[in-house]
Amino acid sequence: MATDALFEIGLEEMPARFIDDAEKQLNDKTAAWLKSLRIPYENLATFSTPRRLAVLIEGLSEQQTTIKEEVKGPAEKIAKDESGNWTKAAIGFTKGQGKTTNDIYTKPVNGTTYIFVQKHIEGNNTFNLLPGFKDIILSINFGKNMRWGAQTMRYARPIRWLVGLCGSTVVPFEVAHVKSSNMTYGHRFLGTKIAINNPKQYEEKLLQQFVIADAKKREAAVLQGIHKLEQEHSVHIPIDHELLHEVRNLVEYPQAFLGSFERTFLSIPEEVLIISMKEHQRYFPVRTNTGGELLPYFVGIRNGDDTSLETVIKGNEKVLHARLSDAAFFYEEDRKRSLSDFLTKLERVVFQEDLGTIYEKVERVIILTRLISQHFELPESDINRAVRAAELSKFDLTTSMVNEFTELQGVMGEKYAVFYGEDALVAQAIREHYLPKFANGVLPETTAGTIVSMADKLDTIAGCISVELLPTGSHDPYGLRRQAIGVLRMLLSNKWNITVEKLIELTLQVYATSKVKLENQNEAATIINDFFLHRASYIFKEAGIEPDIIHAVLHQDIGNFTHSLEKAELLSVKRNDDTFKLTQEAFVRVLNLAKKASSKVIDPDVLHTESERTLYNKYCLIHEASRHSSGDAEEELKRLEQLTDPIHQFFAQNMVMVDEEKTRNNRLALLYQIGQLIYNYADVTKIEWKQSF
Repeated sequence: MATDALFEIGLEEMPARFIDDAEKQLNDKTAAWLKSLRIPYENLATFSTPRRLAVLIEGLSEQQTTIKEEVKGPAEKIAKDESGNWTKAAIGFTKGQGKTTNDIYTKPVNGTTYIFVQKHIEGNNTFNLLPGFKDIILSINFGKNMRWGAQTMRYARPIRWLVGLCGSTVVPFEVAHVKSSNMTYGHRFLGTKIAINNPKQYEEKLLQQFVIADAKKREAAVLQGIHKLEQEHSVHIPIDHELLHEVRNLVEYPQAFLGSFERTFLSIPEEVLIISMKEHQRYFPVRTNTGGELLPYFVGIRNGDDTSLETVIKGNEKVLHARLSDAAFFYEEDRKRSLSDFLTKLERVVFQEDLGTIYEKVERVIILTRLISQHFELPESDINRAVRAAELSKFDLTTSMVNEFTELQGVMGEKYAVFYGEDALVAQAIREHYLPKFANGVLPETTAGTIVSMADKLDTIAGCISVELLPTGSHDPYGLRRQAIGVLRMLLSNKWNITVEKLIELTLQVYATSKVKLENQNEAATIINDFFLHRASYIFKEAGIEPDIIHAVLHQDIGNFTHSLEKAELLSVKRNDDTFKLTQEAFVRVLNLAKKASSKVIDPDVLHTESERTLYNKYCLIHEASRHSSGDAEEELKRLEQLTDPIHQFFAQNMVMVDEEKTRNNRLALLYQIGQLIYNYADVTKIEWKQSF
């Protein structure tokens, strides 16, 4: 027999950002709980709104699965004494399994005889186990918890009601002095308290009380309302999926409406208008159907039906008008001041207590920008453009607009820079230097923007790590992981010929000559390099590179990141290539023997055999060619592959570990030097070569 069960946690409104993860936890933890209890079921469905989390278990077995289990005990020689009687070990084993020594039988396992018992575990009635769902409720984690009243329990928001239902019977349990029942609540203003007598009625009963319990259906209702407004007003409403996702978790019964604002506000940069609508009011901007120009309208999502909708629209318009009026005022006031005013104010803005002010940070970024630009041998005009962008990179932080709308940092820097007559590429670089804003976010397009972005991020990473602000767990207040990934992605995108280690060296070099003095720079350099190495491994993994290949390529440093990734991708192919087998075997053998070398200097006069001299001559040619390498990973590997036959001939015709010390050391030195060529490409001994198995 099967039945259905329903559990619901009723709460005060949860933050939208908590809901999706909490619903996923509810689904996963419930499935794991039922599995651990050996209770079969047909289907799990979860629900969420700002005021509830719920799970419907369909086709739930009314009885735990009864199992028969064979349990192995100690070896027979331990279970019996010399007289053949059962020892305390055997008696204790059977007692622990709820059996007696009469239930013991023996059988061999890998040549040793052990004692066994058959354990029969009778399935319990499911209903008796369901009150344990309380533990699922208590185990759900949220981004931030709170206490309420006299409660010691911490949760996202206060629990107001609990539903526990199996068939038509209430499952009894209690959390935070709230007892379970079959009563739930509809929409806060439009609904009432209702009884659920059958778990499958849950979704329908709530819909009658103006609650769409399924988050995906609620999202579909939001989209339907938006598309209806598009058709009615012949406009285009771009769907920001991040905003859509948030809005669906802010309401229980969505109602889309179209509001408007004064056309004069369109003179403000549209980014300001969109941020005001999206980030502060959760509105969708409206554009024309043809050219995509921004229109003086917005779409909001109300939590309710269309009752008194005109009043709601007017209220929202009033709120937006006040915010846009502030933005217009800030915009006008900012443009009355000069760039030098904003730059001077940076001297009073602290970046980090031990790392100085933003003004001091900008000074370091300017120098580092010039050093990186010069390394790439850019034209002087490009260097000057990048340096100017670095000089102006943070000026907008002291503007009234960015002080009020922090999301506009960089954006307003570009707008104001153009207003003050700066070069268009310089202005663009000011905005771009904040990119990427997320680990996989959009990268800068301009060279100046990319270099300033790298310099700014390197300065932050090196400085914060040097003053012991290394991220721990999920705690990364300065976004150092994201910024390091950003630096590596920019190197990859531009295929720039510079090592990560060189960039770190230049950054610490700038700190050494700045007003901020970092202690133990050598130790800091090691930690920073290791930090970037972990981020590089992450990017390799995201690119589908296997862990052993990652370790082989990044075994000593990152180097030129683009080059390193190309080597990893090539070796991932070669590991399964049968034609590479001889090369792989030769390289691995060389590296293993090279570890025994005591001398690293080859004496050509001690090369006695033809195969020795052939290998040495081939090594010299490849070593010289490697010094002028183009940086092409495939070309480098093909060059190394030329050593394959000479290596095999060498091993076939010579004994490396001969008794004669001079000859032995010289042969090991030859292998060591060849090994260094291979090792600098990758430590192939770390690779699990598939064709070897």
